[in-house]
Amino acid sequence: MSNSTERSGIAYGLGAYITWGLLTIYWKFLKQFSAVELIGWRIVTSSIILLSVIIYTKKLRNLLTALRDPKLCARVIFASIMLAVNWTTYVWAVVHENIIETALGYFIAPLFTMIIGFAVLRETMKTAHRAVIALAVVAIVILTYSYGRPPYLALIIASSWSIYGYLKKQVPLSSLESLTAEVVALLIPAVAILFWSFNRADSVPNNATTIQWIFVLFTGLMTAIPLLLFGAASRRVRLSLLGPLQYLVPTFNFFLGWLAYNEKLDVTRLVGFAFVWFGLVILITDSLRSSAKKNQKRLSVTRNAKNFTD
Repeated sequence: MSNSTERSGIAYGLGAYITWGLLTIYWKFLKQFSAVELIGWRIVTSSIILLSVIIYTKKLRNLLTALRDPKLCARVIFASIMLAVNWTTYVWAVVHENIIETALGYFIAPLFTMIIGFAVLRETMKTAHRAVIALAVVAIVILTYSYGRPPYLALIIASSWSIYGYLKKQVPLSSLESLTAEVVALLIPAVAILFWSFNRADSVPNNATTIQWIFVLFTGLMTAIPLLLFGAASRRVRLSLLGPLQYLVPTFNFFLGWLAYNEKLDVTRLVGFAFVWFGLVILITDSLRSSAKKNQKRLSVTRNAKNFTD
């Protein structure tokens, strides 16, 4: 992989994560509307955009053929439910002034993914992993005390996103194909939600300004753009390098909620976040070390094979 290819991959990755971060501002602009209705619009407009891309790239036949498998369809439907839960919780949290808690959710999502690996995939738990889990538990206890309640929005976001990611790995489709299948699976409930919302005085059709209508109708495009950028990045750069970039989104949301929208961040909450960040440093460091060891071992095998042939 050339340096120019890797640089372009990093640029695509940054573009994807920055766009995902900006979505918080996007949803905040639409805060007067119901989160459920906004997700309905997002699903409908995303279905139109993604199906258009699938048809343009001539992948529709392959997708329909793959979806003939009942087990695959079941996984797609379950993944779509997790996606809907994640999207709705995130948007509800943003419009109800809980942006910092959404940041917590996406910070601890990798820890939930790690737990799924241990519980479901029977992966080996290292000492570093035990330390990370312990730090996360302490953080949740501290934040529960600070909020006066468990940080349930963060826990729902983290668990739904982690389960969704696990299910995505069980589906032999590209990210574009799988997301298209997932949003189309949600299309009928989404249309039903929009019909239900038409009778509400505070709904988008009855209350939105022209600029708000533009924002609503572009939710599908704002969903597709970071996905396509991330897909381009993953083909050009090592995942070990791309992975740490995922923390840009919750970091952006953390400072956005704190500095731009003046959400409460007292010392106790900051201490809770500090435990989470310390755990993430351990997790990232352990992951980078494991990746370096694998690369070193691969190079050693390659050299030995070359020496043998010489």
